[in-house]
Amino acid sequence: MTIPTRFTLSQADIPTHWYNIMADLPQPLPPPLHPGTKQPIKLEEMTAIFPENLVMQEMSTERWVEIPGPVREIYALWRPSPLLRAVRLEKALQTPAHIYYKYEGNSPAGSHKPNTAVAQAYYNKQAGTKRLATETGAGQWGSSLAMACKLFGIECRVYMVKVSFTQKPYRKLLMQTWGASVFPSPSDQTEFGRKMLKSDPKCPGSLGIAISEAIEDTVKHPGTKYSLGSVLNHVCMHQTVIGQEAIKQMELAGEEPDVVIGCVGGGSNFAGLAFPFVRRKIVDNKKARIVAVEPSVCASLTKGELRYDFGDTAMMTPLLWMYTLGHDFIPPEIHAGGLRYHGMAPLVSHLFKLGLIEAVSYGQTKAFEAAMLFAQNEGVVPAPEAAHAIRAAIDEAIKAREEGKKRVILFNFSGHGLLDLPSYDAYLSGKLKD
Repeated sequence: MTIPTRFTLSQADIPTHWYNIMADLPQPLPPPLHPGTKQPIKLEEMTAIFPENLVMQEMSTERWVEIPGPVREIYALWRPSPLLRAVRLEKALQTPAHIYYKYEGNSPAGSHKPNTAVAQAYYNKQAGTKRLATETGAGQWGSSLAMACKLFGIECRVYMVKVSFTQKPYRKLLMQTWGASVFPSPSDQTEFGRKMLKSDPKCPGSLGIAISEAIEDTVKHPGTKYSLGSVLNHVCMHQTVIGQEAIKQMELAGEEPDVVIGCVGGGSNFAGLAFPFVRRKIVDNKKARIVAVEPSVCASLTKGELRYDFGDTAMMTPLLWMYTLGHDFIPPEIHAGGLRYHGMAPLVSHLFKLGLIEAVSYGQTKAFEAAMLFAQNEGVVPAPEAAHAIRAAIDEAIKAREEGKKRVILFNFSGHGLLDLPSYDAYLSGKLKD
């Protein structure tokens, strides 16, 4: 008997609303604070860098937020994304576990990031924004926003963390193909970038530095707004199309996940899969464990401190209540550039504090071992970020084998690694270290 391995939905099943977990939190999330007054920040104070319609989403406690028609139309280029069962990986592991993965690598940019990039470009277009400035780590966010801006006729300017700018040249070229201007960060384009280069000409950069540059660019250029690819509430909310689809697809598979897994840097892809499942824990008393997977050298949940901190190095953002390693922390030059962030999304941090989710961390060699095993059995090459989730899924499957118990595992495959092959070259040649 052939085991079903692919569970697909129709275009009519693309979610009509985003899910806002703020409505169901057992305890309220501490608000962002104004960096000067240390008082809860007001809507009008946020509109210096964001359009008002997105600030309203950021502060909303409405449970379901309708997805605009033009956004759903673009989502239909790749959504609903498939849910697959990794039966060959199960066989290789000799495990009784059933391993499922939600594959977000089929978007035009190759990752989950367009789910929010398209939404943010749409709302900025509605607000009259002419130009967007942003940062990017591995380039998945930058390329997604570049695509979305081109579709809506907005200029796009991207500050790409320098180590990833060097490691991942094809993501830079992808952004440029979609019309974006891309600069290695720290750059000579901003006052803060020049300051960082003066103090350390070989600075590898960080997401915190790139965010500072993008915000400085925003406030100095009329008609420009800032766009962020992770961390903030509205960004996490836009990603919940992933988990909503996955719940329907698991029903098609006839199974209920025992454990739900996603990698975390800022928190967006994890939130996208996990938040609809967290809602079922809160509202329906479901028992699934929900696990966030970090890189061990940048593990804000497992090694950081829960407190108010800045989202950027230059201390220009509002103060966010989050697990943080410190806004001036510059992570080592790991290949999972999308996970090199000093802090965690406030909503993810809050759920971790409340015990609704768990967290683990891995070194990059362990993650790449898992990525190789997955690629050689399932055929799909994972991005280094997604490899962290795969590592945790494999370890859960091994535990199931050792315990002799069936376990249903679901993880988010946040993006493919076809533009990350230099990372695999480093691994295969023995140059990739922890």
